[in-house]
Amino acid sequence: MASVTYKNVHKSFGNTVVIKDMNLEIVDKEFLVFVGPSGCGKSTSLRMLAGLEEVTSGEIWIGDRMVNNVAPKDRDVAMVFQSYALYPHMTVYDNMAFGLRLRKTPKQEIDRRVNEAARSLGLIDEAKGINLLDRRPRQLSGGQRQRVAVGRAIVREPEVFLLDEPLSNLDAKLRVQSRAEISKLHQRLGTTFIYVTHDQVEAMTMGTRICVLNEGDLQQVDSPSNLYNNPTNIFVAGFIGSPSMNFFDGTLSSDGEELVVDVNAFSIKIPPKLAAPYRAHVGKDIILGVRPEDIHDAKYQPAGITPYMIDAEVDVVEQMGNEIVVYLTRGNTSFISRMDPRTDAHVGGEMNAALALDNIHLFDAETKLSLAYEYKNEEMSKQAVV
Repeated sequence: MASVTYKNVHKSFGNTVVIKDMNLEIVDKEFLVFVGPSGCGKSTSLRMLAGLEEVTSGEIWIGDRMVNNVAPKDRDVAMVFQSYALYPHMTVYDNMAFGLRLRKTPKQEIDRRVNEAARSLGLIDEAKGINLLDRRPRQLSGGQRQRVAVGRAIVREPEVFLLDEPLSNLDAKLRVQSRAEISKLHQRLGTTFIYVTHDQVEAMTMGTRICVLNEGDLQQVDSPSNLYNNPTNIFVAGFIGSPSMNFFDGTLSSDGEELVVDVNAFSIKIPPKLAAPYRAHVGKDIILGVRPEDIHDAKYQPAGITPYMIDAEVDVVEQMGNEIVVYLTRGNTSFISRMDPRTDAHVGGEMNAALALDNIHLFDAETKLSLAYEYKNEEMSKQAVV
């Protein structure tokens, strides 16, 4: 069983705290992605698991074995690095076989594993006349080197695969292709994958669960859809999604059964059916969050939404082909929208935008926590008591 557990893990470099009391359970065969901005501690979390960094305090478990004091080579993990770390003087075959030779694996078994991995990764393809095993790294493209680095990990048949930004050196098209290949590899091998990236698109498209880190703090661990639709705080809401969520400082008041969110640029009424998570916060300062894709051209608003109409001035228009990104201003407030490609928006012109009230997010201005998240936790606590 290749589950991984971090128990109260803390990591410091001198007086600099990198990881703060991490508690995380990664289940067997899961594809978990660490994501966050540079310096948030995601690579350090991976390196501690691999044994390349010591844990300052706390415990790391692989299966039923605590590995804090276990040498890296005995942890039964394989790591793919950002730089690939291939030996330039060795052939592809020798790079992939190197770790097995150190373990005194029989030559016939080495040959079987290397050839099997090479075929699965397209380094050997008899039908296309491809065999890259005799080449050296300098004779390979970036994508081929990345496959060799993954192949070197596969041949070890480890309990856990660790991948530290393995696609960051590839061009955009190759990254898309490689994302799919690594996801298929995970499904085929049925092994635990732990992946580090700063790229939220990689995280959202590859992970069964995503762990969002910021300044050493674990912000939220959830499925991609829950992370996107139900962020626990402002950091997660702003980090996940591109362009980022729009935030508006405001206050929350009541008008009979309806709640009113008042920001500098406009006031919106929250329909009664959506108001339950927010009633306890009437009279408080809040932050309204609206994703760009929830601000539509009024002419092409989707069916089923509860719209709030906003007249705004167009500042910038970015044609993306399948959509248009429109930068809008109302009064002194600027915000971004992702609109239907048929939208006729012109810089300096006016447009009528429809904000989807069904998908707004409200956050406590002081704690930065999602009011819906707090409400959900309170309801669950009440049910537990009952």
